[in-house]
Order: sequence, then structure tokens, then C-alpha cells
Amino acid sequence: MRPQGTRAQIDAIWRIESARVIATVARMVGDVGLAEDVAQDAVVVALERWPATGIPPNPGAWLTATAKHRAIDLMRRSGTRQDKYAQIARDLGVAEAPDLDAELDDDIGDDLLSLVFTCCHPVLPLEARVALTLRMLGGLTTPEIARAFLVSEPTMGQRISRAKRALAASGVPFEVPAGDELQPRLASVLEVVYLIFNEGYSATAGDGWMRPALIEEALRLGRILAGLAPEEPEVHGLVALMEIQASRQAARTGPSGEPVLLSDQDRLRWDRLLIRRGLVSLERAQSRGRPVGPYSLQAAIAACHARARTVEETDWVRIAALYEALAHVAGSPIVELNRAVAVGMAFGPELGLQTVDALAAEGTLDDYHLLRSVRGDLLAKLGRWAEARADFERAASLTQNARERDLLLARAADCARIRLE
Repeated sequence: MRPQGTRAQIDAIWRIESARVIATVARMVGDVGLAEDVAQDAVVVALERWPATGIPPNPGAWLTATAKHRAIDLMRRSGTRQDKYAQIARDLGVAEAPDLDAELDDDIGDDLLSLVFTCCHPVLPLEARVALTLRMLGGLTTPEIARAFLVSEPTMGQRISRAKRALAASGVPFEVPAGDELQPRLASVLEVVYLIFNEGYSATAGDGWMRPALIEEALRLGRILAGLAPEEPEVHGLVALMEIQASRQAARTGPSGEPVLLSDQDRLRWDRLLIRRGLVSLERAQSRGRPVGPYSLQAAIAACHARARTVEETDWVRIAALYEALAHVAGSPIVELNRAVAVGMAFGPELGLQTVDALAAEGTLDDYHLLRSVRGDLLAKLGRWAEARADFERAASLTQNARERDLLLARAADCARIRLE
């Protein structure tokens, strides 16, 4: 086998298996950073051996077994960790040579879930949780994560290193929280996954309107989480929301990569398979017999759009009611702004504008470009072209995304042209 081809295959295997390998070793050593180092050592061994021996039938099990024995070797050499080594050796029934064809542990699901909760622990800042999750569970390299979030590679490397050190220094246990600790920690996990998705779906900065790799990574993490925590309704709610929103990817950009608004999208280009999967996940969330949470409510809103064959068929009255319910469960200025859009569509732009103006008077969204964009859209529907143009231009000055800026400036120009006609 050619070395270059083997390297590409090993890279692909690592992307798929890294989370499992790291999770298994982290359970042994109780340190996520050390577990990643050991797992990377196993990849180095694979790079040395597999070009000559060929890739084994179960490469994930091979990497896991190799990483386990590397961890045990490290502990054997550490005079302060003899007891820990003895405990692990007894647990594994370890022999001198690793069983490289062994199957993965039966409790790998628990290990993976523990890794998710550890990477998303609230002791870390949100940006660190996101970076560490992509690194440990996504198998992404530091340069890949840095490119995704438009920061330098050294900055992202420092962010990930600090996160590992913070987890070790805080003594965060490698476990799935139980009892009263579960829901707050689960909320942190879901927040991280959805933030990754949103950054992919509507990039906050840069030249691209979307970052498909982040969308796919968030979907993958969400599906894993749904399999590991099948009784948690909000996990299914988040998966439903992401599946349905992701179904619009192909229709959200034009031939030159320019953004296409929801009202202008060709719905025949929406991915019906993703919509069906999302609706099934939404049904799972709603069938768990618990109060509906914010992700399930947002998924229900997305489902209203997905079920409508045209913009005109959209049930905006129901969407406005769902946003009202969302405001009670997880109210925020952003939710109120989205409710204003739904109110404007359901009951007329004048009522929508009243809601936006009340929100603008609070001042909390002064620097948020979508407030001005929504206001400009409502003003345009009322024929107040000069005011609409000013709001679109203000929105363009606030966004950091080049594609979105071009769209907003084009809308401002349309307002100016119509006003002169």
C-alpha cells in the first residue's frame, strides 16, 4: 500500500474514531488532555506500522488498545501513580502485549457521553467549550478549528490548551452528571452544539455566507448525543431544529454564493430527507411527556416553514404563537425580534413594526444588525422607502459578514431606486 494513501486513510479513521479512543482513555486516566496526547501517540504508531502491515480489520479497536497500553506505560513510569496503574491493570487484565484485535468496550456509550459533558463543562468559557468539543469529539485539527472561527492558529491552540489545563486544575470528574446536576449541564452541552451549528449556518464574519463543515459537525454531534441520551426531549428537539434548518442549505445561496432569503428560496431544493428526519426527531421530543423546551419550540417553528409548499401557505399565526410560548420559556431580545417578524407576517407590517420599535427603544440590540434589517424590511412593506433604506444601510455597517453586507446594501439600493420611480 502506498504511504500517501495510507496516511489519508489513517486521517479519515482518526476523524471517525478519535472521540471513542479519547473517551476510553480519559475514563482510565481522568484527564482529557492526557487522554488526547495518548490517543495521538497511538496514531503515530499506526503511521509507523500500517504502511507495512496494512490497516487492521478493526482500526478503532486497534487504536484504542494501543492507546490504553501507552497510558499504562506512562503510569508505570510515574512513581506517584503506582496505585492508579495497578488499579487499571487489574481492571483490564492487561498482559505484556496488547490485544490489538479486541473490540471496543461495552460501555463506550457512557465514555462518549462523559467526554461530551466534560468538554462542555461550565467551568470553561463558552468559546473554550466549543473549541474543545470540536477538537475532542469532532477530530478536527487546531488549524481547521481556527479557520472555522476566523482566528489565528496560535490563538486557537492557546484556547484549547487553556481549556485542558482548566479542566485538570478544577478537578472536573470524567462522568455523566446525575440528579439535579444533569439538566444545567445538559443545557451547556446543547448550547455548545447549537452554537457550532449556527456559526456554520450563518457565519458571523468572513466572506462565506455558510460554513457547511460546521453544520455537518453539529449534526453529527447532535445525532451522537441523541443516541446516548434518548430519553432527553431537548436533545431530540435540538436535532430536529438542526435537521430542518440544514435542509435549506442548497437553496440559501445563489449561483455566485450570494445569500437567498427564506421568502425567495426555491423550496424544491430543500432536502426532503433531512426534513423527514427532523420531523421524526420533533415527534420524539414531543412524545417524552415533559414540558416543551426552547429547542423543541424552535424546531416546531422550523417545521411550520418545512411543511409549507410556498411562502403564502406558511402558518404565520401559529409561528407567532410559538414565538410567544418561546418567550415565556426562554425569553430574550432575539426571540422578541423573531416574534416581531412573525407578527408582521401574520397580522400586518404595522403591528410588526410596533413590536420592533418597542424593542429598539430598550437599546439592548443597538449594535445588532438584524434589528435594523428587520425594521428595514417592515418599513419597505409599508412603502416607507427612505426610512427602509437608512435601516438597511445601518444594518450593512454593523454586520461582519461580507456576503450579508452585500445583500443589505443591495436592498438599500432597491429602496432608493423604487423611491425615485
